[in-house]
Amino acid sequence: MVPRRWSLVPMFDSIDDWIILAVAFGILFWGSAKIPQLAHSFGRAVGEFKKGRMESERELAQDQNTPRVVREPGLIR
Repeated sequence: MVPRRWSLVPMFDSIDDWIILAVAFGILFWGSAKIPQLAHSFGRAVGEFKKGRMESERELAQDQNTPRVVREPGLIR
């Protein structure tokens, strides 16, 4: 029988385990008072990203709906 080696990979095989590990590391690194501020800043950043994405999608849709004027090469003045 082959002895099993200790490894972190089998212990953290789901995303829930990694989230718990990240939160624990954050509490140890920044302290418990800083976590709500970081979450608020992250939420604002995500909101700004979604807002920018929606604006760019709206501009692209508007550009696609605008008819384009195509000129023939001999008519350029």
